[in-house]
Amino acid sequence: MNTHQPSRQTLGLLYMIGIVAISFSSIFIKWSEAEVSAMAMYRLYLTNLIMLPLAWTYRRELFGLTRKQWLWLGASGIMLGLHFLLWMASLRLTTVASSTVILTLEPILVMLGSYWIFRTRTNRMMLLGMSLAVLGSIAIGAGDFHASGTALTGDLLSLLGTIAVAIHMLMGKHLRDHISAFTYNFWVFAIAASFLAVYNVSNSIPFTGYAWREWGLFLLLAIVPTLFGHYLFNWLLKYINATTVSMAVLGEPVISSILAWVLLHEQLTVIQMTAGAVILAGVWLFIRFGNDFKPSEGTISQANSKPPAAV
Repeated sequence: MNTHQPSRQTLGLLYMIGIVAISFSSIFIKWSEAEVSAMAMYRLYLTNLIMLPLAWTYRRELFGLTRKQWLWLGASGIMLGLHFLLWMASLRLTTVASSTVILTLEPILVMLGSYWIFRTRTNRMMLLGMSLAVLGSIAIGAGDFHASGTALTGDLLSLLGTIAVAIHMLMGKHLRDHISAFTYNFWVFAIAASFLAVYNVSNSIPFTGYAWREWGLFLLLAIVPTLFGHYLFNWLLKYINATTVSMAVLGEPVISSILAWVLLHEQLTVIQMTAGAVILAGVWLFIRFGNDFKPSEGTISQANSKPPAAV
């Protein structure tokens, strides 16, 4: 275990930075006119390009992984690629509020997976906090849900993308107990981008011909929600359990909806603003009573060799 663990305050600050960063993702996607699969591919490849100068420092670990670790990385990368493909496509068919609110199912799926795999338990106050946050998220997007048309398809894509990212998060928790954040992120981003590249080739989606504005948006997606969001959350998996890290997504509908109101002129009602306060209260309860900003649950083998402990 890392003997130089960051302070609770530092972890909390980085956690909040990650929430704000991922909230910009839907805005950049809405601004772009490129195919979502191309956007996601370049988002990840550009992230790898930014990380490349540090690759020499981690060269031994980068190329010294076991076959089992490569298999886990491959599966995690494909799940991340699927998440980006499905969720980003949903934003073309439904509103930011509706798409992001479905993402609030992620911590529930991760919590169930963490209990099954890592034997992580939650107390009543944590469940209350999660319930408040989910209900608040539903209130934010309730006015935008539709029973038919493209909106329903967009909602379904968001749901499938949520399942994919929950699986990715659980795999990441296991891998991050054994390898560094840099190595994990570098290969997972590369695998996810390559998965999307194959998809683009098979569907004759062009790799070139994009305006400079589009390349600027690809770069913004790489820097803000990917490096300061996904990379940061994957780094936090070393110190915080997977359920708590996934709880960050419950703050996304609040900030994304506010950003969409300011930058995209999407409607934001009093009910949605009130629901946003409920979400933040729920996230605070989960973190406050879970006492999660500490060394997290161990690896699968550790979890099976020790009695389950409440988080």
